[in-house]
Amino acid sequence: MSTNTVSDPSKFSQFVVDVKTGFKREFWVANIMELFERIAYYGQMTILAIYLRNIFKDEVQVGWLTSIFGFLIYGLPVFAGAIADKIGFRKAFTFAFIVLGAGYFLIGAAGMQTFQPIFQNLGLWGSMVVILIFTAIGGSFVKPSVLGTVGLTSSPKTKSFGYAIYYWLVNIGGALGPLIAYFIMRDFGMDKVFLLSSFSCFLMVAGTLIFYRNPVTEADFPKHSLVQTGKNLIEVVKNFKFMLFLLIFSLYWLMFWQVYIIVPFYISDHISPDAPIGLIISVDAWGIILLQLVVNYMTKRLTSIWAIILGFAISSATWLVILFHPSIPLFIAGLIVFSIGEQTQAPRFYEYIADLAPRGKEAMYQGFAFLPIAIAWGFGGVLGGKIYQAYGKTSEHPSQVFWILLGIGVVATILMYAYNKIFFDKVKMADR
Repeated sequence: MSTNTVSDPSKFSQFVVDVKTGFKREFWVANIMELFERIAYYGQMTILAIYLRNIFKDEVQVGWLTSIFGFLIYGLPVFAGAIADKIGFRKAFTFAFIVLGAGYFLIGAAGMQTFQPIFQNLGLWGSMVVILIFTAIGGSFVKPSVLGTVGLTSSPKTKSFGYAIYYWLVNIGGALGPLIAYFIMRDFGMDKVFLLSSFSCFLMVAGTLIFYRNPVTEADFPKHSLVQTGKNLIEVVKNFKFMLFLLIFSLYWLMFWQVYIIVPFYISDHISPDAPIGLIISVDAWGIILLQLVVNYMTKRLTSIWAIILGFAISSATWLVILFHPSIPLFIAGLIVFSIGEQTQAPRFYEYIADLAPRGKEAMYQGFAFLPIAIAWGFGGVLGGKIYQAYGKTSEHPSQVFWILLGIGVVATILMYAYNKIFFDKVKMADR
């Protein structure tokens, strides 16, 4: 909403009318379900690395498990979206929440004494791999279905605001999930966090069946086949300049995911095993909730690529703040810095992809926006586990792990700057 809208009562009144009439009922149902799904996801995600380490006693093994889970949950939506289009969002939501609910329950069960004989007989490592893959398959259907619903249930006037509501609720879930998980873990135990996430997802099964209806008839859903989706993927992969952009961007997410891997390990081992890790990590989400409008206002004159570069640089500075004196106050301060960098670049990322996309193929290119997150998770868990085991656990100076993360951020910033200088104008001219 612009300043002119705020200062002009008539425009503001029209804006209120547009909001009241510009969204169908399913818009609000889908976004509320997304809020509960994000609470469930981030609630368990903030403790997943520590939880798995308690079970397997090995950071590298934990790294492999988190890499498998993260890569699939952010990589599979490319294909899950095509399936959701074919079967309808209501069926996709129902399938997603049933699988997520069962998956989170099984992850929690792996740490419970009651189920130990079962997992020992089946093989704990193999069982956890299967459970995480199973859970990720369910989770991969949620975002395409929510985003598809937002697009179909918003009017042209409110569509942009609709996506802003979606982004806002995602971050509220990212903030509330760890907060709730902290109290559950403190009072009932770490494994019970996964049971709460499971309950939240099963609750959304009921919410889907009772309140959600497909926003269009089944005949109106686009009928993209999996074969065509594969062809689209090949076409995007063959676009060297676009793939290079995504690969460079994945370095940012590679750094980001260490907030959920290296940071919990470090705080637990070198500051306090009883530290409220989930609450500390949630500072990033709270920063976005509280500061997004201010950051948007301050950076609105920047082009999208310079906002991305600046966001990379600011987030990289997180590790300098922490390196000054690794402690809980400076972890909190550092994560606030990270959130400012994230807010600076994240909204402009999709705008930049729109600039890169050839005409008539904007939607297809936007569909691959999650690939940098998937790529980063695919390597991030293993890399984080190996870095921490090599430097953070056995070294006399464990804080040097943050020098490595700083190096990743600096390299990402430099590469994005170089990419802009070499390719950006040419990409726009060639593809447009």
